[in-house]
Amino acid sequence: MRYEELRERLARLKAARRAVILAHNYQAGPVQDIADFVGDSLELSRKAAAVEAETIVFCGVHFMAETAAILAPSKTVLLPDAGAGCPMADMITADELRRWKERHPGRKVVCYINTSAEVKAESDVCCTSANAVRVVESLPDEEVLFVPDKNLAAFVARNSRKKIIAWDGYCYVHHHIYPADVAAGRREHPEAEVWAHPECRPEVIDLADKALSTGQMIAEARRTARREVVVATEAGITYRLKKENPGKEFHPVKHTALCANMKKTTLPKVLAALEGGGTRITVPEDIRLRALGAIEQMIRI
Repeated sequence: MRYEELRERLARLKAARRAVILAHNYQAGPVQDIADFVGDSLELSRKAAAVEAETIVFCGVHFMAETAAILAPSKTVLLPDAGAGCPMADMITADELRRWKERHPGRKVVCYINTSAEVKAESDVCCTSANAVRVVESLPDEEVLFVPDKNLAAFVARNSRKKIIAWDGYCYVHHHIYPADVAAGRREHPEAEVWAHPECRPEVIDLADKALSTGQMIAEARRTARREVVVATEAGITYRLKKENPGKEFHPVKHTALCANMKKTTLPKVLAALEGGGTRITVPEDIRLRALGAIEQMIRI
């Protein structure tokens, strides 16, 4: 099917099903281009809850579609590829978290949004990479448990007065960005500023000019007077950065910094989801309500 024909069919199906297509910043360019909204995981989930649509096609990974289902339980949330998971989210289960809490009685649990609904349901409050420091600082406790990303936990610990007890998880894409990659990026682009995602190793963040979440990178790209930037995060974000800021140059610190799960979503799979395929993501009501409580606590903060 030709690209224009596919886009026309997508438009007809979206109208017929009263659907919207959401795409994460790390999705491939063609998927971002056909989306109604592009953004980070929480931003898109909140958009799913707010838009007047019956069907949400979430071009991202499983935990993101779950979060949309938590916030918009009356809507049909579809994941175009059932196998699009998140290795970091899979690094902790609800059972593991319950046992961990037993070893640290009385400690509040802060969970990164990049977790399953079951883990959110066992947590006190969620956070994003943009607000993690603020969320942790808002708690009265001197010690908190943080799951699942040890690199984001380290970032919070360095920017907070709290003691962070971190789970030993990580995003394999960010964890495999090394100081040598930043050094190579600076050599190749000596006039560029370097931005690093807080999921990166602490030693990588130390070498960057700014530590920014994906949403913060999108906003900073519009504001900055710098004409060239090297970004230490999943390389897919450079597509949107370049598209929205044509007078500036954006380079991935590492061209192989790619999330295989994010790239599982393709235009034919998005079309198939609207045609009745895809995987419907649902969350049992008891888990949904408890997970919603952790998300709403973050939003209140």
